[in-house]
Amino acid sequence: MKITVTDTASKWFRDEMGMTGRGIRFFGKVYGKTPVHQGFSLGMTPDDHPRDPIVAEKKDDVTYYITEGDEWFFVGYDLTIDYDPETDGPTYIYKENGELD
Repeated sequence: MKITVTDTASKWFRDEMGMTGRGIRFFGKVYGKTPVHQGFSLGMTPDDHPRDPIVAEKKDDVTYYITEGDEWFFVGYDLTIDYDPETDGPTYIYKENGELD
């Protein structure tokens, strides 16, 4: 499992959310859907104090991470965070990585 943040997504997080020098935690939440989960969606929140991160990616002085408690949502997938100019916000791409628990 890994997180990849594109240059355009990194710019969006810095410019629109003021995230320089901070952290963003990604997590699974009830309701919604993703291309890989029915009934669950991806959430994110600014969180500068990672507790039990299982994966992290630091880019442009921002740490993007997933904690141990949310591993269930991402098992078997790598997450790419990109920017969508149509919605003017982040988009999430899940790629199977063959690591199933």
